[in-house]
Amino acid sequence: MKDLISIKNVGAHVGETVKIGAWIADKSGKGKLQFLQLRDGTAFFQAVVFKPNMIEKFGEEEGTAKFDEIKHLSQETSVYVTGVVKEDSRSKFGYELDVTDLEVIGHSHDYPITPKEHGVEFLLDNRHLWLRSKRQMAMMQVRNAIIYASYDFFAKNGFIKFDSPILSGNAAENTTELFETDYFGNSAFLSQSGQLYLEAGAMALGRVFDFGPVFRAEKSKTRRHLTEFWMMDAEYPFVTHDESLDIQEAYVKAMIQGVLDNAAYALETLERDTSKLQKYIDTPFKRVSYDDAIDLLQAHENDDDTDYEHVEHGDDFGSPHETWISNYYGLPTFIVNYPASFKAFYMKPVPGNPERVLCADLLAPEGYGEIIGGSERETDYDLLLKKIADFGLDPKDYDWYLELRKFGSVPHAGFGLGLERMVTFVAGTEHIREAIPFPRMINRIHP
Repeated sequence: MKDLISIKNVGAHVGETVKIGAWIADKSGKGKLQFLQLRDGTAFFQAVVFKPNMIEKFGEEEGTAKFDEIKHLSQETSVYVTGVVKEDSRSKFGYELDVTDLEVIGHSHDYPITPKEHGVEFLLDNRHLWLRSKRQMAMMQVRNAIIYASYDFFAKNGFIKFDSPILSGNAAENTTELFETDYFGNSAFLSQSGQLYLEAGAMALGRVFDFGPVFRAEKSKTRRHLTEFWMMDAEYPFVTHDESLDIQEAYVKAMIQGVLDNAAYALETLERDTSKLQKYIDTPFKRVSYDDAIDLLQAHENDDDTDYEHVEHGDDFGSPHETWISNYYGLPTFIVNYPASFKAFYMKPVPGNPERVLCADLLAPEGYGEIIGGSERETDYDLLLKKIADFGLDPKDYDWYLELRKFGSVPHAGFGLGLERMVTFVAGTEHIREAIPFPRMINRIHP
């Protein structure tokens, strides 16, 4: 018999005796049979314990004792299980294990998350244990596949990973969303975005990306928002706004394909309609101007199936507007050229129309909202300096950023993608807090 194998790999060992390290997620049976639902982090599958087999191998007394021990094992007991892998057409997983031996590693008593229904708040308070459930394991596998696909995409497209600081001395976007902390007597802030630093990287290294935690000082009151989340930012020189959209679309499609290729079992567990995901890969994304989107919303605001409020040109979209637009097209949809009045200071104006900026938000269909925000960046030193002042920011805090425009400024663009939004969209799940390993563990420190 070989060393330990993972559950996900049992298909390569049909008819063989294997050993698996696992936890007992659930257990049932009666009489001479016990059915163990095993998990090891890669997959779940069933192991069958037949009492006569135990007696045949270990003798009457020891075999009976071992079977009785197995019969009374509790949820989340850790075990080494040895057995013969068999195909099982009744199981979605396709295989099961005929147990020939079982060794208890660590007992579990009074595990708080039982197979019955629990409220989301209870589950979040016990997130460190909820992660062990079938659904949450699948969510983390989708997340992992998206991260892997991201690194693969950027490596294949000539990007260098360029890590931005988590503690920053200035704001990338809205100063009211900053978490402030003391940095040896000076004010510092938890990063909202690595974008400003990536622009410096792009001027030095060409195509760059970063990937790490960012923070917004706003309470997570909706299923779309988190206070702490992970952001992937990318920046590239000598690229126009439209070319940037091409890169973003290719990246999103690569992530979806990566999940289909590497986390199919997780998608099946989540009961995700993969035909929709395949459609998003095969079909070009829609590109709609902000003003055309406003016209479309106004034209349909009195339809029987609409539930959004009236919106005027110059207004920002709310979640109902974003949901309706993306569902109208049935595809990921870029809304381009928003009003400058509510977009960030670094965005370049649309040529001939300074009230609009060269930017885009990518709205995911099925009600998942914005997953990417990006823009072409302002390259003119004087115009950028004026924008910083107009936004009420101190130019001294951005002196290094302004200098990027003094020494060989070039057209450049970039975007940021919220990982948890992307995970929620691809997984087809309801709440974003399922997409991050520990969305509110701070509550365990300061209730």
